[in-house]
Amino acid sequence: MRGAAATMRVLRPRSPREALEAYALSPDAVPIAGGTDFMVAWNMGGLNGRTVLDLSGVSQWRAIASQDGGLRVGALATHAEIQGHGLLRRKFPLLTQACATIGAAQIQNRGTLGGNIANASPAGDSFPALAVYEAFVRTLSPRGERRVPFLEIFAGVKKTTLEAAELISAIELPFLDGRPSRGLFRKVGGRSAQAISKTAAAGLLWLGEDGRVGELRFALGAMAPTVRRLKSVEDFVGGRSLTPATVAGACELVAEDVSPIDDIRSTREYRLRASRNILRAFLQGNSIS
Repeated sequence: MRGAAATMRVLRPRSPREALEAYALSPDAVPIAGGTDFMVAWNMGGLNGRTVLDLSGVSQWRAIASQDGGLRVGALATHAEIQGHGLLRRKFPLLTQACATIGAAQIQNRGTLGGNIANASPAGDSFPALAVYEAFVRTLSPRGERRVPFLEIFAGVKKTTLEAAELISAIELPFLDGRPSRGLFRKVGGRSAQAISKTAAAGLLWLGEDGRVGELRFALGAMAPTVRRLKSVEDFVGGRSLTPATVAGACELVAEDVSPIDDIRSTREYRLRASRNILRAFLQGNSIS
């Protein structure tokens, strides 16, 4: 069955208050922003008869602005707008690089960061970067506002911890405390864009003057039901020099933090090998920030 628009009801709020009121009155409504994932399900007839909460008219949720200690990216900011924002490119380059790999130009101009998060795909390309930047998700509901650590917004494949009638309003990116020695975003897929990730990685590394690791943040997407920070790896290298033995030990620990599967796009073995190769190159200094 194909999508039948005549069977659907569309709500089009123009302000956050209208959006919350409409969602509270129609809690079974399907929120959409850019609609890029929505259209796939609609075209297959999976949303016929549903109520749609079209958030695209809530202009307050599109702005990208500085705030005390960081940047606030509106949930409706598109991947193209994020790429084109000068301060984001300078302060959070891994996120702008990630947004450049999401779909083609059409998707990047329609798809939104908030929609990407709400969709909760294990292979969301922006997620590893948001994880290592330790972003926060701002939400609104009739009960008030919440500020949720990014990694806590996911509950599983296509599942979030959003509560009833709760909507994402913004993503907050705290400025980093000191410039990292290295940074990395890397996507492995059938193509560099217009392909779902086999794995995606983001990393930040701070080295002390003595060459020892002050801090490592490393995250992988498409390797578990949700994006994962490699806590075992991060803890292992902390305070160590990046000798060949340290790097080898870190790579062995990747499987402690992720649980890749065999599927139509790749195998568990390939995903682990590719992820270990990315981590190894990053720790050895063969990655470009």
